[in-house]
Amino acid sequence: MKATKIVSVVATTFALGLTLTACGSKSSSDSSKQVLRWSEDTELSSLDPSKTTDSQSFDMLGNSMEGLYRLGKDSKIEPGIAKSTKVSKDNLKYTFTLRKGAKWSNGDEVTAKDFVYSWRRTVDPKTGSAYSYLFDGIKNVNEIIDGKKAPSTLGIKADGKYKLTVTLDKNVPYFKLLMGFPVFFPQNQKTVEKYGSKYGTASKYMVYNGPFTMTGWTGSNLSWKFKKNNTYWDKKNVKLSGINFKVNKSPSTAYNLYQSGKSDMSPLSTEQARQLSNKKGFRVDKSGQMTYLEFNQKQAAFKNAKIRKAISLAINRKQLASKIMGEGTEIPNGVVSHGLAKNNGKDFSEEAKTNDLRYNESEAKQLFEQGLAETGQSNLRFTLLGADTDQSKDVTAFIQSQLEQHLGSKIHVDVSNVPLKTRLSRSREGNFDVVVANWVADYSDPISFLELFTTGNEYNDGSWSNSQYDQLIKAAKTTNAANEDKRWDNMVDASKILSKDMGVSPLYQQNSPNMVNPKVKGLIVNAAGIVYNWKDTYIKE
Repeated sequence: MKATKIVSVVATTFALGLTLTACGSKSSSDSSKQVLRWSEDTELSSLDPSKTTDSQSFDMLGNSMEGLYRLGKDSKIEPGIAKSTKVSKDNLKYTFTLRKGAKWSNGDEVTAKDFVYSWRRTVDPKTGSAYSYLFDGIKNVNEIIDGKKAPSTLGIKADGKYKLTVTLDKNVPYFKLLMGFPVFFPQNQKTVEKYGSKYGTASKYMVYNGPFTMTGWTGSNLSWKFKKNNTYWDKKNVKLSGINFKVNKSPSTAYNLYQSGKSDMSPLSTEQARQLSNKKGFRVDKSGQMTYLEFNQKQAAFKNAKIRKAISLAINRKQLASKIMGEGTEIPNGVVSHGLAKNNGKDFSEEAKTNDLRYNESEAKQLFEQGLAETGQSNLRFTLLGADTDQSKDVTAFIQSQLEQHLGSKIHVDVSNVPLKTRLSRSREGNFDVVVANWVADYSDPISFLELFTTGNEYNDGSWSNSQYDQLIKAAKTTNAANEDKRWDNMVDASKILSKDMGVSPLYQQNSPNMVNPKVKGLIVNAAGIVYNWKDTYIKE
């Protein structure tokens, strides 16, 4: 997901804030003692499950709505609306039995038809979902997306209220993990049709079926609230009575709130992390988020591989990690985050490692001169696009300095830092030169990253294209989908091609240093999918 999921994805630091006043009894009799105060570092973009693209909004949906499964600790699936699941021997048919008594916040029952309606709506080309590609593998979906078949032919069927059958046309090894991701959640047709184009643009234009309901989000404001959903099927196990959210784009602002007792968690800047790393409450949350440079390859300069490689070689990632990002930041081996997935005990990022993400000033200058000559340019001036958070501003300023210092007088970099919605829309429209993009894995499989850069993918904002890469990803999803080792090798080879051709230039893996009040218990933080799961969170006296 674009993380700034955009999974991509913004240089997103997920900042938390939880009330000290919420720390109270183990009993839920005093609900004011189970209210968290939570700080986000950027605004939300949408609550429409079919149209949401950023990780903050997905977190909101993942806790106010619910699909067939939930994503629990370590991104493992937990029970959701599906009470039980039956899978055919060939893994091409999934039959879900839904639990009775699950309701929407408007009192309607959650039924199999809600899933059918939601999925058809998402894959319908008229909806314009950027995530419809995740449905690949479900019968007829590609023909539907291409406008060759009607959405009603999608391989999903409601057999009464409580039985849902999904038919695949190929093996999808990570299918169950997908079911915990918001794009596969049900939608209440009555509500969608009632609000029309307003649906999902503010909290009041939604209904909810998850642990919490949302109030107070107008679509552009910087604060909103969660309240415990009293119609949720498992409400007895939801301990929080609410969560208060506030956007603080500056880590120093968030930390001041933490210090003054107005929040229970704060993201830390590089310097703060150094000073506080030995203090009680310090933690580094592992993330499946990768930040990378994406080049607009419809422009002659960035279509040239030598110029892309020169820019990448001119960046000292060790300095970026230590001086700008700070504690817990990892230098990438490729576009797939470290720790996301293993095969035969080997981490994917280690197996896909190449020597292309090194820092080499002399080689960078040489390639830059060659690239300029090949494109017929005497110099290069471009704008580097980023988000308007403090962290993103620091990153774009660092890259600007590195390129102008290491590539010489023939390059000039302008910087534009804009709000999340603007950054996302400009990326999607291809209205950029080079952008600092981010992606948080939607599920714990390398394909969640690698599929992005296939030709024509909705999130391939830079329009990089490589036929061999496309063939390898296709094989991993079709021919070798049922063969774990061959599929793995396909993805490793594809990742190496992406690195060598510098289709994108990975900068760092985002791991977030935070101070967290020790009284906050049960918080689940995942590297993939829904990053924050608050269903089991509570505050202990």
